[in-house]
Amino acid sequence: MPHSQPPGPAGASGSVRPADLPDYEIIALKYATRDARRTANFLGGDPHDAPMHMDYYVWLVRNTDRLVLVDTGFDEEQAVKRHRTLLRKPADALRLVGVDAAAITDIVITHLHNDHAGTLPDFPRARFHLQDAEMAFATGRHMCCDMIRRAYEPDDVIRMVRLVYGDRVVFHDGDADLAPGISLHRIGGHTDGLQAVRVHTARGWVVLASDASHYYEHFEQDRCFPLVFNVGDVLQGYRRLIGLAESRAHVVPGHDPLVLERYPSVSPELAGIAARLDLPPR
Repeated sequence: MPHSQPPGPAGASGSVRPADLPDYEIIALKYATRDARRTANFLGGDPHDAPMHMDYYVWLVRNTDRLVLVDTGFDEEQAVKRHRTLLRKPADALRLVGVDAAAITDIVITHLHNDHAGTLPDFPRARFHLQDAEMAFATGRHMCCDMIRRAYEPDDVIRMVRLVYGDRVVFHDGDADLAPGISLHRIGGHTDGLQAVRVHTARGWVVLASDASHYYEHFEQDRCFPLVFNVGDVLQGYRRLIGLAESRAHVVPGHDPLVLERYPSVSPELAGIAARLDLPPR
């Protein structure tokens, strides 16, 4: 898989003009949720101790030629262990939009936290795209620190190691082109090897931030989620996300319930479950 510098925003000069790139549909699929307070979602707390619940998503990127999944979520066992409400397994969420998990051949794992890299056995044909730095981080000395390792599930990490030995992991070192119109970008900060996904759509470049920004408020106000490896990288990461996207309105955070309010649903029946991120927000 060739590594390259990311192409510039639409209209910028470069070897590939945006007009030559395919457009993709992007669907955010909500699979779980949990109650939370504002004080728990910002490093240093928040003066307003009000509810601010967290939603959990996987993201489907597709057109007539290609199908890519971003992250694989968690299952009922993890939901019980970590006090979350599982609404549907990610594989079941995919079926709601007509996709069989067994048909997916490329999955981007933004990072190896339990809510992004569980349910791996549900995708028996997939190759998993991961940053070198994330595997090194999840299996290295920093996992000796409880505060840093607590979001990792050892069994998920071990499964990924086994997939490496099964020739089913594609490693990337920084920015990489996954396919025409889809690129990966190491951001770091939240974890050392966290990567965002940039997708070309009919409305321009959309950036799936994943946990590079959990909520809109994080990147819009230069605030930080408390579970963090490097605060400086988080803050610089916000600038990177915005620079990669067509505009600030093209950056999609990883856990914000507002995503399903701002973007049109796939269908009336899937309102509050599946939203079209390739369409303009309301």
